[in-house]
Amino acid sequence: MVVGSEPDNASESEDDRLDRAFAALADPIRRRMIARLSRGPASVTELAEPFRVSTQAVSKHIQVLEQAGLVTRTRDAQRRPVHLDAHALEELTAWIDTYRLIHEQQFRRLDGLLAALSTIPQEPNPRRRST
Repeated sequence: MVVGSEPDNASESEDDRLDRAFAALADPIRRRMIARLSRGPASVTELAEPFRVSTQAVSKHIQVLEQAGLVTRTRDAQRRPVHLDAHALEELTAWIDTYRLIHEQQFRRLDGLLAALSTIPQEPNPRRRST
């Protein structure tokens, strides 16, 4: 059972989801939490251990990550572990890869043009004078 409220994804745009996810990842503590959760679920206390912040502050960070759709919480008896939503990260990676591939293609074309230009014989510059 997932705890907490989830945003209505049907009415929200892809841009809104991306904005919320990247805003959540803009904070270094939340990025480190995501890195920790990539190794497996963790409790709030476990997530708070490496930081000099209160567990209340860590809970607020988790709420931001939940609202961004990057993590979920479940109930396991008395424990409420936080889980990374790998699918949400895959969506971010896919969005980034789209633009990375476009730029890589542009760089390959530029490399090809520069290679072609380097094989053209250079004519002497008439403005240069030898001394």
